[in-house]
Amino acid sequence: MNEPTEGTRPVRVVVADDQAAVREPLAAVLELLPDLEVVAAAADGHEVLAAVAAGPVDVVLMDLRMPGMDGTEATRRLSAEHPEVAVVVLTTFADDDSVMAALTAGARGYLTKNAGRQDIARAIRAAAAGQSVLDREVQARLLAAARAPRTAAAPAPEEEPPRAQALPADLTQREREVLSLIGQGLPNRAIAERLFISEATVKTHINNLFAKAGLRDRVEAARLAIAAGLA
Repeated sequence: MNEPTEGTRPVRVVVADDQAAVREPLAAVLELLPDLEVVAAAADGHEVLAAVAAGPVDVVLMDLRMPGMDGTEATRRLSAEHPEVAVVVLTTFADDDSVMAALTAGARGYLTKNAGRQDIARAIRAAAAGQSVLDREVQARLLAAARAPRTAAAPAPEEEPPRAQALPADLTQREREVLSLIGQGLPNRAIAERLFISEATVKTHINNLFAKAGLRDRVEAARLAIAAGLA
């Protein structure tokens, strides 16, 4: 078990993957990080639910394609029965159906297995803190889907072209800039570099932006940026 640092306890993680050759090394690598504690490993959704019930658990690192109960259904069950537990998907699949099914089920993060150890650890920490982290490829797919024109067999003659969604009037210029860069799929570090400010300042702007616009995560922020014509 990892020792807490600076008076804080480690983030308690369940690693779920049906392949032992993936599950066990991943759990071992995460366990080496001082602020993460792997409390269980699971081979399917049923084992995930059992591990969470035995708890306590903060984050489940979830594969999608598993026998018995797959990761999407397990995520849906966790969202309903254990909403305090965050799910970060880690899978080889980044197709639109898999991404949307997982996010709709309640996943807070979505990474592909191309992600490195630090990327995975960062996503786990973010999910435990109530934030969302999406793989760049996944972000690109969501943005492309949001930009796709709406199709209709026969739009009514009087139908007006869609208008850009209005932003909250109290957003500052800097918050608008941050929102625009989120809409372009940039992570906090890249936003900080682009605007010549610190990551801590970026996080402050994002927290203020989310509060003013009633946003829950970066996915909603990206959609708002596109709807408002900022991305």
